[in-house]
Parts: sequence; structure tokens; C-alpha cells
Amino acid sequence: MISLRELRIHGRGGQGSVTAAELIAVAAFAGGVYSQAFPAFGVERRGAPVQAFVRFDDRKIRLRSQVYEPDYIIVQDSTLISDVNVFHGVKPGGVVIVNTEKPLAAQIPAGVKVITLDATSIALKHLGVPITNTTLMGAFAAASGEIDLTALEEAIRGRFTGEMAEKNVAAAREAYALVRGVS
Repeated sequence: MISLRELRIHGRGGQGSVTAAELIAVAAFAGGVYSQAFPAFGVERRGAPVQAFVRFDDRKIRLRSQVYEPDYIIVQDSTLISDVNVFHGVKPGGVVIVNTEKPLAAQIPAGVKVITLDATSIALKHLGVPITNTTLMGAFAAASGEIDLTALEEAIRGRFTGEMAEKNVAAAREAYALVRGVS
């Protein structure tokens, strides 16, 4: 029996945080659990900090608040770490995935596993643009086990079409493989 698990995604407007949350929830649901995805933003514009959330459970999810104590965190833009306390509330034993090619200088809470990944380079390689959401979704699938890679690939193909879908799947697969090799 799975208990309620929660994910918080930190990004900037235009980076695909909301899309990432939606596709992770679709993949989780395809895997047989209830899921819920929703964003938190106001009048922010492209480039402003945004958050998106996902919940997973084996029972219907009735909770409708933001996620304050996540089991997982994805940070799409490591520059947010100096502006926002992205680690706030993460549960002991939680997993944080950060898009960065540099060592983290941030204060990491005790008992939290941090996985760093240069998702920007992977996205540039496969997509030609620095949009890292599908890359980080692949990393999340590998690090958390909450979603199956095949279900994630189908969710991506449900959102994108043709060559764009396959490019995003390739980015997710590469990140999945890299994290599996690290985890």
C-alpha cells in the first residue's frame, strides 16, 4: 500500500514546470496510482519563479493545498537556490534533483539525498533548446521509482507529436540512464 507522496517542482516561467507536473501525474496514473498535478503562480511572467506540485497515492486524493513537506523536489534552474529556499520542508529521506553542472554551494538539509544532473546540456543535445522539463522527468522516474519510464514516454508522446515527441523521449531516457547509473 502506497501512502501519500508529494513532489514540488521549482522553475522559472517558461521552463515547463507545469507541463512536467502534468505529465508526471499522467504517467503515475497510467502506472495504477491516483495522482494530482497543479501549479502555483500569480501574475508572474516568463523567467519569474514558479512552482508546480504532484501528489501520488493508492487512494483518491482529496487534499487540495500546496505541497509544504515534499518527499521529492525538482529544481529546474539552480539559480533559484540563491533566491528561493527550494529545500524548505523537504522530508528527511527526501530526494532533491537539481539541474546543474556545478557542485552545489547550498546548505542541504540532513538526511536529504541530492542528485545533480546537467539537464540543460541533455536538453540542448536532444531538443536544441534549454527546456529541461522532460529531461528532469526522466531523472525523477529513475530517482524516485514513482513513475515507470515506459508510462512517462507515453505521457510525453501524448503531449507532443512526431519528431518533437521522440526528441523529448530521448532526453528523458538519457537522464533516466544517467541517474540509474548514479543512484
